Amino acid sequence: MDDESGLVQVEIFGQTYNLRGRGDAGYLRALAAHVDGRMREISEATRTVDTLKLAVLTALNIADECFQLRRDRGEGAQREWSEKAGQFADMLDRFLKEEER
Repeated sequence: MDDESGLVQVEIFGQTYNLRGRGDAGYLRALAAHVDGRMREISEATRTVDTLKLAVLTALNIADECFQLRRDRGEGAQREWSEKAGQFADMLDRFLKEEER
C-alpha cells in the first residue's frame, strides 16, 4: 500500500479517491484505471455530463461484462462436462462390448 494506513490514492474521472484494501496496491490502481477508462469511453459515446449518471452507466456496463463472462464460462464448462461425459460413455460402451466377447 502507499502508506502505513493501507490507503492508496487513485484518480477516477478527475476525482481523487483514497482507497483502502487488502493486498496489492497495484491491483487497486488497475481497478481504478479500468473504471476511469470505461467512464471516459462512455462519456465520449453518450456525451453525458452528469457524473452520477455517467458512474451508473459505467457500473451497468462493467456489470454486463461480468455477467457475460460468467455466462460464457458457465456455458463453456457445461460443454466441457458434456463432452467428457460423452467420452466416458463411449469408453464404457467399448469396454462392455469387449467384455461380451
